[in-house]
Amino acid sequence: MARVRHPVSRSLRLWPLLGVLLGVAAGLVVAVIGEQTWRLGCLIIGVSLLVGGVVRGALPSRDAGLLHVRSKLFDVALLGLGGAAIIALSIVVPPGRLG
Repeated sequence: MARVRHPVSRSLRLWPLLGVLLGVAAGLVVAVIGEQTWRLGCLIIGVSLLVGGVVRGALPSRDAGLLHVRSKLFDVALLGLGGAAIIALSIVVPPGRLG
């Protein structure tokens, strides 16, 4: 007997993108709070993008909602490379001089 697949409702397809956007927004808030917290904020942004890439890779295209932009490979690669680049730059950039 064939399995019946129920389509995911439109509102549930917005959650993957909303989760990534909330993570990026939280990272921006942390980065702007003070001179000492920008590195942590960038790490939060990078991790949010990596999580978005994992979610996009795990969900079928019809359930990924607005995380589905191009092909699955393109979306996962773009989110993964973007997240890895932001994390790498936040670790590599030397601390600035104060005063």
